[in-house]
Amino acid sequence: MTDLPLISGPDFPIGIYWPPPPEETTAQRYQEIAAAGFTFVITGNYLGDGNIIGWALKLADAVGLKVLVFEDTQLLNLTRFFDINDDRSVPMTITMADGAELVRRVEAAYGGHASLAGYNLFDEPDYNKFDTVGKAFQLVRQNAPGRLPYANLLPDLGRAPGDYPNYIERYCQVVQPALLSFDRYPLTSAPGSFDANYFTNWVDIREAGLRHNLPTWTYIQAVGTNWYRAPSNAEMLWLINVSLAYGCKGIQYFTYWQPDPARREDFSPALMDLSGRQTTRYQGAKTINTTWLRQVGRELKPLVSERVMHYDDPDDPPRVTTFSPDAYVSAVSGDPVILGQFTSGGPGRWLLVTNRSFTGPSTTSIWFGSAVSSVTLFDPGTQTYRPVSDPSSVTVMLPTGGAALYRLQ
Repeated sequence: MTDLPLISGPDFPIGIYWPPPPEETTAQRYQEIAAAGFTFVITGNYLGDGNIIGWALKLADAVGLKVLVFEDTQLLNLTRFFDINDDRSVPMTITMADGAELVRRVEAAYGGHASLAGYNLFDEPDYNKFDTVGKAFQLVRQNAPGRLPYANLLPDLGRAPGDYPNYIERYCQVVQPALLSFDRYPLTSAPGSFDANYFTNWVDIREAGLRHNLPTWTYIQAVGTNWYRAPSNAEMLWLINVSLAYGCKGIQYFTYWQPDPARREDFSPALMDLSGRQTTRYQGAKTINTTWLRQVGRELKPLVSERVMHYDDPDDPPRVTTFSPDAYVSAVSGDPVILGQFTSGGPGRWLLVTNRSFTGPSTTSIWFGSAVSSVTLFDPGTQTYRPVSDPSSVTVMLPTGGAALYRLQ
């Protein structure tokens, strides 16, 4: 499954959820998406008609974007409106043969587009939908090989204590996905407030991804609602860099276009407002994507997350790993940081140092261990590594929400 679109190849997947609505599905709008450094689109925002989905795919073809088709009628019939069960006595079910025909129909409708990467088969399934979603994934693999079957998991909110790891594990066993994607929006309503259990959610997702050898993706908060705030650009950068430290292999922005009032959640302007005007978050996302995430993502995508450590975390979140020395990093002092350590399976390591703060800059000193004789710092501008002045230690000065990537040899 590693050769599927988006998860294969060197490019780091950077996606949008809730694209322009049908009347704004134009060449100019899709050029605008691509110009901001996004690599794929998940359809939605009333793009449910086959003609408008086909039109969106055509526009994506022209600008080099990939597309995960979502909420097409055939796909809704496959997993949302019905369950898949060969026992025809069970109400509201379709058979595997019916499901195969639905997949063939959707592939016939959209398969001629170079932009088609795969199908978003369900958003936030719970235990009761795993069997149907797993069968739908199987049907896509059988009838549309080369397409990415995709679903996005629930966050760990409102569940029984300790249930979430079991939820993820059961999903992996039943659905057999090609990746693990989840959403959680931790920047709560009050300015500066934060749900520190976000880190615990990442702990569980990361552990499951490593256990099943699956890339992990996440959605980052790019809009406000009546229960969480609209993020600043620094806060969006921080959410991305925290996710990268935890080994994330794909970032999705929720949302790109501001959802309309009919969604009943009091959405604020996102990267775009309801009138189609760029907000400061569009400019922030464009800068993040084109000057940092695209470049550092290519470095991190092929690597395996080996350790994630919080140094002097002010919230002391449950189940996170606090810093401990090893042969690569012997000591840390200064402001709180999150250290993501990565391996390629060969000699040396990569170290992503992420500012723990989304409200101010940080200065942290790091001393390297006995296994390190050479230290280089990744420069996203040139996409090269340059030697640091002293390979025994570095002082890392990070902007609000920022991160730096070092190679240790």
